[in-house]
Amino acid sequence: MELKNEFRVDIPTEQAWNTLTDVEFIAPCMPGAQLTEIDGDEFKGGVKVKVGPITAQYKGTAKFVELDEANRRIVLEATGRDSRGAGNAAAEVIAEMTPDGDGTVVAITTDLKVTGKVAQFGRGVMADVTEKLIGQFVDSLSEKLSEVGAPGDDGADASEAGSAEDSAEAATEDGPRQVDMDEPEPVDLLETAGRPMLKRLLAPLAVVVLFFLNRRRRRRRRQG
Repeated sequence: MELKNEFRVDIPTEQAWNTLTDVEFIAPCMPGAQLTEIDGDEFKGGVKVKVGPITAQYKGTAKFVELDEANRRIVLEATGRDSRGAGNAAAEVIAEMTPDGDGTVVAITTDLKVTGKVAQFGRGVMADVTEKLIGQFVDSLSEKLSEVGAPGDDGADASEAGSAEDSAEAATEDGPRQVDMDEPEPVDLLETAGRPMLKRLLAPLAVVVLFFLNRRRRRRRRQG
């Protein structure tokens, strides 16, 4: 399924590029995500999601396959598998940045393939869920930027600053680098889907109710 989203960050395009290509900087802002290892342009981690009482953890790898700084275009490929073997996910994510006044608009196109429990939601619900999760990511990222600044800023905290290029160089010199990141809370897909899920259930439910009402009316007419 193809999903399209767009968001805006209140930093110039050059700083937005440095920020969004610094995986270690943005990973804590992603709901349910945990970064565990960086090896050049490839990184490993996991995502925790809940579907009702069931918690699934997808562990996998992601890699920058294109970093076109001149055109502010990023292409990322990611694959993951449920740790219990109950499903898997694969995605190609394209992010394109354009200046917008003092800020930057980021347009994201995701080609997503999922199997298992998560696949039951379908494209419509997944689109709504993705939009909400990106909204949470942007809120968290904006808060972090206001506290420490963007990677590469003179005022940014040294432990937080750096770019994807810096991370790649460090990983190349020393091999894969382990990342110490706190265990995330799982994303509750039913809670996140909320109203969109309810809207999709109301239509078929209304049809069922009307069907049974009509049957009752017909029976009364016959009895009368």
